[in-house]
Amino acid sequence: MVISSQSPTKLILALIWIFQYTDNYNQMKVDKGIANLVITGFSGTGKSLVAKEVARRLNWDFIDTDDEIVKEADKPISEIFRQDGEGKFRVLERETIRKACQQRQTVIAIGGGAIVDLQNHELLAKTGLIVCLEAKPETIYERLFREAACSPGTEVRPLLANDNPLERIRQLKASRQPYYANVDWTVHTDNLNISQIAEEVIKAWRLLHLAHPHLNPLPSRERKLGSQLKANDDVACLVETATQIYPVFVGYGLLDKLGEKMKKAALSGTATVISDENVFSLYGSKVEGILKSAGFAVNSFVMPPGEETKNMDYAMRIYDFLVEHRAERDDIIIALGGGMVGDLAGFVAATFLRGMPWVQVPTSLVAMVDASIGGKVGVNHPEGKNLIGAFYQPSLVLADPQTLATLPGRELISGWAEVIKHGLILDKEFFEFLETNVDRLKELEPELLTRAIARSAAIKAQVVSQDEKERGGRRTILNYGHTIAHGLEAATQYKRFLHGEAVAIGMMGAAKLSQRLSLLSPAAVERQQALLQKFGLPTSLRAEATSQRHGRKRSNFKLSIGGINRAMELDKKAKERAIRWVLLQDIGKVVIRSDVSQEDVSAILQELMEP
Repeated sequence: MVISSQSPTKLILALIWIFQYTDNYNQMKVDKGIANLVITGFSGTGKSLVAKEVARRLNWDFIDTDDEIVKEADKPISEIFRQDGEGKFRVLERETIRKACQQRQTVIAIGGGAIVDLQNHELLAKTGLIVCLEAKPETIYERLFREAACSPGTEVRPLLANDNPLERIRQLKASRQPYYANVDWTVHTDNLNISQIAEEVIKAWRLLHLAHPHLNPLPSRERKLGSQLKANDDVACLVETATQIYPVFVGYGLLDKLGEKMKKAALSGTATVISDENVFSLYGSKVEGILKSAGFAVNSFVMPPGEETKNMDYAMRIYDFLVEHRAERDDIIIALGGGMVGDLAGFVAATFLRGMPWVQVPTSLVAMVDASIGGKVGVNHPEGKNLIGAFYQPSLVLADPQTLATLPGRELISGWAEVIKHGLILDKEFFEFLETNVDRLKELEPELLTRAIARSAAIKAQVVSQDEKERGGRRTILNYGHTIAHGLEAATQYKRFLHGEAVAIGMMGAAKLSQRLSLLSPAAVERQQALLQKFGLPTSLRAEATSQRHGRKRSNFKLSIGGINRAMELDKKAKERAIRWVLLQDIGKVVIRSDVSQEDVSAILQELMEP
């Protein structure tokens, strides 16, 4: 229905329809799974350009319904209006919008009059958040005809092709204003460029999620400050980034609820479980059964364990598997295993079909508290760890501490390094909790173990929510100990150290470096070392070598200071050729330094290698 400002009766009817529709509309918002972002507004507000830029920044797909109509009709919109009439155009528009709404993670730019149609509005509102771009009639007039003057081939909208276009803009815009007002968010574009408008739209996307908990993957969740939810809700925290908001579930025996949690997150279709041979032999059949009972079709891809598997060759093998099984964009990838599995499965999810939904089901301690949270996915390059990758957030994380009972002892010990790290960098009270409860945590006492994992996961979630892509500096603090750790791993081709072992040694190097630079007291260094050792973690290369001789298979790789330094220089935390060192000023307080001399670094590495 198109109305004009000269028809007060129709205007009143339109307003009545909107007010009556509001209650139903709000109820739909509570229950729907938000999949898309819809950009509407009058011609000349920049819908197509803005939608395309937003899609680029979110790494989503982009659809312009007017472009799709032109392709379908095989003629310009002006010709459709002239030859077939506006009625035919609206029929084509309605069908195009229906198809667009079947997509996920897509930014959809719609024609200025599309939202007036009740059917269009209901469908768009059911599957996406609607943002309207606003501008004054004079601004719209100037933009449209400046564009026409600069580009003679530019098509002017048929409804604007008349003797007094500015007045026609005023009339038509006024008639549509009640419909433009019935959206989730409005951005006034008069004094903004495309980049600034896109930024405002993305802010709106995030704010709408924060303001309406029912728009999260979990419906109707009770929120608390700091992304904490009710403990009896199994939710340890929410990760809240510009591109995604998702829950991290932590609970003893929670694996049995995997299918239920996925359904509540509005996931459907075929689930492809990606796991390694060790984990799949323990939990593969159980997870397949849980998913099938929840109504998912299930395929499974199993690969060898170990960091050496995390490479492009195995990514290609998984791509081939997905192609063979005709995986679609709305299907789900499930990462069942430790950090290696999560990194590789997430990388595949981010890149296959330009992005598929995925779920993290970590079964190692290091994955539960660190690797599964924050969306860092990738594969290794022979010259460095995780040099090929992306930031791609999962739909949810589900950690069941009970699975740690089957984790090999060395891997379990390795995982405590990341837990301790979180206390060292941000939470002194949590560090003291770990000091007090070492023995009970090592025995995997369910209540304390669940508390420790949930708190550690919440610390990680808090940081990545503030700095999703490690550009604001905040997320960099999570790399405490990792510069040396990644150097050790790369120098030994990932065959000598488990990640947590390397991180423990790296944290001791960072603490000693902090002390050398007069940032950290000797007492704090000793407390860190004591806690690491109580959990069975190495605190020097000498200690690591000793533990290797006492039963662990040791690689033949010999370490040198020069080799470690070369590997560290390739590490992705180097900025402008200077390594950004995450150092401690106190337990729970970090500082980032890029002015550390090579002499100081080499001295610390030598100290780590000495008896």
